[in-house]
Amino acid sequence: MTNKKKGSNRARVETPSSDQGGNNQRAQRRAQRAAANVSGVRLENSLAEWTKSIVIAIALFLFLRTFLVQTFVITSGSMEETLLVGDMLVVNRSAIGSRVPGTSIRIPGYSSVDHGDVLVFDPPHEETLKLIKRLVGMPGDELEMRDRVLYRNGEAVEEPYVIHSEVRDEMHPWMIWQREYLAPSADAATYAPTRDNWGPVLVPDGHYFMLGDNREKSFDSRYWGLLEGWRLEGRAVFTYYSYNKDSFRPFPAIREVRWSRIGRAID
Repeated sequence: MTNKKKGSNRARVETPSSDQGGNNQRAQRRAQRAAANVSGVRLENSLAEWTKSIVIAIALFLFLRTFLVQTFVITSGSMEETLLVGDMLVVNRSAIGSRVPGTSIRIPGYSSVDHGDVLVFDPPHEETLKLIKRLVGMPGDELEMRDRVLYRNGEAVEEPYVIHSEVRDEMHPWMIWQREYLAPSADAATYAPTRDNWGPVLVPDGHYFMLGDNREKSFDSRYWGLLEGWRLEGRAVFTYYSYNKDSFRPFPAIREVRWSRIGRAID
């Protein structure tokens, strides 16, 4: 009888100990779940902050690109020697006023365009392409070319940046547009413009006349006509990088850098 009582007492003593162990395990599991929940909340907060930062960065980039500055890569030789194929430019969009994308609405800038400016624009004959040329004619100007010499308002224009090629003069059917803008001194009935001899034409309000510096190898206003002012995108400011894209060496962007052109102002 005595032994049974002792055994019974031991059993009663051990039961609370087992319950306490179970309680500890349950407490540990609750703590683990709480910690997991906290980690989940922290992860969600981190993802939200990361997403917010990315959205802000993209919005800032689009704002800068649309209204302030833009980069531009030269892919043709129509502006040589001023600009070479492989030149990478910074274009100031805010100076002359930025255009709201997809519209002809312009946000006013802090300066106006002038003769000799090198400008990026949307050409009237190509919807998916941007061009860069030099502004030679503004509203009210009378322009003509005689034997490759440009005349503005009756005076020859000094163009030290222009280069010429030994190619024959040519006629192009697109040049017929010039008849609508001929000066009174010209005879529309006999007018037959060529690349090197044309005009005089009058530049109307809100329009501009653009020419390439590589004069005989540029497809410009002589061919596709006057440029509407709302198509202007910005003024080229400087070259931030340049390399010889025509090189046959591997990795020309690294091995064929034109160091002397980096940081060069465009005028």
